[in-house]
Amino acid sequence: MNWLFLAGFLVLFVGLLLSIALHEIGHLLPAKLFGVRVTQYMVGFGPTLWSRKRGETEYGVKWLPFGGYIRMIGMLPPRPSDDPNKLRSVSTGPWQGLIENARAVASEDIRPGDETRVFYRKPWWQKVIIMFGGPAMNFVLAFALFSVVFMAFGVQVYKPVVSTVSQCVVPATQAEQRECRSGDPATPAARAGLLPGDHIVAVGGKRVDSWEAATALIRAHGAGRTDLGVVRGGKEITVGVDLIAQDRPSPDDPDKIEKNVGFLGVAPTIVIEKQGPGYVVNQMWDFTRRTAVAMVNIPKKMVGVWNAAFSGEKRDPNGPVGIVGAGRIGGEIAASSAPLENKIMVFVNLLAGLNLAVGMFNLIPLLPLDGGHIAGGLWEGIKRGFARISRRPMPGYVDVAKALPLTYAMAALLLVMGGLLVYADLVNPVRLSG
Repeated sequence: MNWLFLAGFLVLFVGLLLSIALHEIGHLLPAKLFGVRVTQYMVGFGPTLWSRKRGETEYGVKWLPFGGYIRMIGMLPPRPSDDPNKLRSVSTGPWQGLIENARAVASEDIRPGDETRVFYRKPWWQKVIIMFGGPAMNFVLAFALFSVVFMAFGVQVYKPVVSTVSQCVVPATQAEQRECRSGDPATPAARAGLLPGDHIVAVGGKRVDSWEAATALIRAHGAGRTDLGVVRGGKEITVGVDLIAQDRPSPDDPDKIEKNVGFLGVAPTIVIEKQGPGYVVNQMWDFTRRTAVAMVNIPKKMVGVWNAAFSGEKRDPNGPVGIVGAGRIGGEIAASSAPLENKIMVFVNLLAGLNLAVGMFNLIPLLPLDGGHIAGGLWEGIKRGFARISRRPMPGYVDVAKALPLTYAMAALLLVMGGLLVYADLVNPVRLSG
């Protein structure tokens, strides 16, 4: 095996494990701050590989590195018969035995004197903070890592300075497959005499200071005559061009073709520029929006993973990957011929994106995810707030135990998804090249 590949795999794998560990610290710190007794802090699942007890908490690592958890006492409220002041009703139906067994397990670690240290008795807002702490840690990590990429390394920026002038018009579907042929029409830029180094400062009389602004005006103009303001040799001149209409890929979505947009036939100059905090915030918002859309499409994407695993279809490079697949991508990055600085930048950027995805996924309002507990805490706060305003008796704690049937179903689904991703990542992984 290529040693660079192995090193890259391990670096990203360890980075993900550290992210998981910090996610659990995001739960652990507010839990201890609010006085909840935490009996375990574990990275991984299954048999314990290593552990040490410090104070009242056992800290350790388990053999299966596919997540982590902290164990807080009293996650589920008691039955009404055990504590009549807390609940008004009890779950009924075929799942009753399972629910009550889960209550018994949740109360095993409760000792005399822990009455005020159980999770379910904490104010709703403390419950929300404790459960949001994990995803919040992932968001903080993502922001910090994206800041390193954008502010320390910089990003590619397209400048409205002509780098090359296309000599002939080639259909968008063939642009990367062939050169100019006899009979191909000249591009508007070539006919107008635009030269590499020309700095575009105006389109149709409107001033522009970015390539994106210039491109938007050219595309919106469509076919026809317009004037370009160009700085050449330190002097601003006006160049008349006859734009043509073409079907071109959308700047926002290369898979989408925009019909009959204005076409000039020049390429911008690409430079690396370090960005400020505002750029990081804007990018985080954009990445968060895209990640939310990706979460909605997870069921459809998992069908693609299934087909890739068992039917040999090509893996979607934008589809979900597991921890094994992420490690393999890290190996490919390390083994590539890219400069070391570029490799580091891609590693950091990938780890930032994974943290953002983990944080967003955990906010899905379904147990056993953090979002399920957050939703329970918020619902409790709404009920108690309404009771306070309407001067009604204060309601009991939200009984999340009633959602255990859905919780077990969701846990089984997550287990199946995780197993499928591991298998697909082994037999038909996402590859960066080829």
